[in-house]
Amino acid sequence: MPSFPASRLVGIAPFHVMELLARAKTLEAEGRDIIHMEVGEPDFPTPEPIVAAAQAHIASGRVFYTSALGLPELRSAIAGFYATRYGLTVSASRIVVTAGASGALLLALACLAEPGSEWLLTDPGYPCNSNFVRSFEGVPVCIPVHAGSNYQPALADLEQYWNERTAGALFASPSNPTGTLLDDSVLAAIAGFVRHKGGQLIVDEIYHGLTYERDATTALQFGDDIFVVQSFSKYFNMTGWRLGWLVVPERFIRDIEKLAQNLFIAPSTPAQYAALAAFHPDTLAILEKRRAEFRWRRDFLAPEIEKLGFRLDAKPEGAFYIYADCSAITSDSNQFSRELLEMAGIAITPGLDFGSHAPKSHLRFAYTTRIERMAQAVDRLRRHLG
Repeated sequence: MPSFPASRLVGIAPFHVMELLARAKTLEAEGRDIIHMEVGEPDFPTPEPIVAAAQAHIASGRVFYTSALGLPELRSAIAGFYATRYGLTVSASRIVVTAGASGALLLALACLAEPGSEWLLTDPGYPCNSNFVRSFEGVPVCIPVHAGSNYQPALADLEQYWNERTAGALFASPSNPTGTLLDDSVLAAIAGFVRHKGGQLIVDEIYHGLTYERDATTALQFGDDIFVVQSFSKYFNMTGWRLGWLVVPERFIRDIEKLAQNLFIAPSTPAQYAALAAFHPDTLAILEKRRAEFRWRRDFLAPEIEKLGFRLDAKPEGAFYIYADCSAITSDSNQFSRELLEMAGIAITPGLDFGSHAPKSHLRFAYTTRIERMAQAVDRLRRHLG
């Protein structure tokens, strides 16, 4: 007799931050004031030129399917963005528009992961990555990363964890939850190592554009055999539009196209026409002002929570997260985060969501709300700690 649900679901954990958000929304519906610092979603509205482009297209009534690989004009615009932002020539034929960065990751792993193949990830890291690997019956192998390596993998880690079952690696720069960047020399060395081993490297670059001391280098500069995942959600402030893209090595384009045709048909047409305006100079000017605002928020929040006893072992260089050691305050960050939500009206994500490497001693603060609200959160936190 068959057994349902499928056994692959056994190892797939819930996305805890979404459950925390659901509880926060319930408390708000009851009249509580909740300060949201849990979800990785910018609080800025979608820039007006993007909204206007979507409205104009919808008003035309011609909202039909696009190619499974995406609107040709948008693929060309993304290629142009690589030329202007990175000084890099990337053929539009290698760019696949996807249903969010999650769609890009699913396509890449559906193309590459074999049952039983091992994929190297970081711990802490984005929680869904392990579950994406499991969904295609691969085996996630999580490398514990720490402050000494800037919460990023080193070449020595790959040398230690790579074996005959390893198929590839999936890393992020800037990373979630730590906001740290891979150094160019390390990224180049990792790309070379994976290539030498005959594996595949996937690099998540969805927080590019949101870096504060230095611009991030795209992994595409270290080889055209690397899969790169990008998103319109974070820098471009288009979370709910569910649009991203995947840069695909030439030899996999047809395979990715077949998967996209079957899994998604095509990305959202209104979202794609909206995204055509994302690269307009007026839009980019708005986004750069918002990048400056995120830096001000980080520079406000980091010292304030350090004063309260949290420890920052690595400075967040990008994204909009602070991954703080809370071991001087609590021995269980999960329980502590629930107390903060229920008793102080502050929503913060526990380390439990990001892996098994010291999760109870870490919390992730998302500085995705304005400074005035974060100041209120700090005051509430100070009072809660007595």
